[in-house]
Amino acid sequence: MLISEALALGSATCIALSSMFINELNGRVPLMQLARWQLTAAFLMTATAATVAGGWATLGGWQFMALTASGVFGIAIASTTYFAAIYTAGPRVTALLFSLTSPFALAMGYVALGETISLLQATGVVLILTGILIAIAARRRRPPPMIPLADGEPIEAPAPQERTSLTGIVLGVVTAFGQALGSLFARPAMAAGVEPFAAMAVRAGIAVIFFWALLSLPAIRRQSGALRKKDVSLAVVSAFFGTALGMSLLLAALKTGSVGIVSTLSSMTPIVILPMVWLRSGKMPHAYAWAGAAMAIAGTALVSLG
Repeated sequence: MLISEALALGSATCIALSSMFINELNGRVPLMQLARWQLTAAFLMTATAATVAGGWATLGGWQFMALTASGVFGIAIASTTYFAAIYTAGPRVTALLFSLTSPFALAMGYVALGETISLLQATGVVLILTGILIAIAARRRRPPPMIPLADGEPIEAPAPQERTSLTGIVLGVVTAFGQALGSLFARPAMAAGVEPFAAMAVRAGIAVIFFWALLSLPAIRRQSGALRKKDVSLAVVSAFFGTALGMSLLLAALKTGSVGIVSTLSSMTPIVILPMVWLRSGKMPHAYAWAGAAMAIAGTALVSLG
């Protein structure tokens, strides 16, 4: 396997692992507090890397404004809904819904930049939507009643698991839309040669200011929980894998690899996360989850390579 492909798969693995760490904080850390911890850590990591790499010198006035807008939509809004989606729908479903970023980005490029959409890309969008519907909307059937060992009424089998909440699905869709909009704003700045770590530091920095400013609202202050070392550590580790290491691997892969292939392989998170969920819960994900994730990845490949 080529180095760029290995780096892209490593990026998908890091993002999946970050989602699992965030899920561990569900019920222990309030949503806004998690966002403050996670994004503050991400900003410090990327700002340090940008300083070491000399990336600040590549920022101009209009690039800073474009990345600021990207940070509002792609980090401040999308990160909030991303964390909330993991809390509500779980890391597996959230990773699957994140696949909608490709269709959203494709549609925005068509509307805002006049980019064309090929038949292959349109087929990819259909595959992504179908895969998500299969994995999320498919209802598990109730097993037939079990036959008792002695005379008596049949024993009713356990009820099937509840379907994913509509709230979690909406949050995941908003996350994908926000990410796509953030990428749209960041695209011209990155094309102008802004150093990636500096770009990520600006985007994360805007979100940090936003989330810490929210503490001025009494309702947000009341949601703050206790400062536990283990919880802070999990948030920092999640930021390291998701933003610092995951994005760095992706950027390194894009230096030498094909954009379409790297984008496809780095979007393997819905597949990569399934074994993690299996190991953590001890329960193998349903066949619908594997089939839906595979279709979503195939669709992303068509969108990226088309």
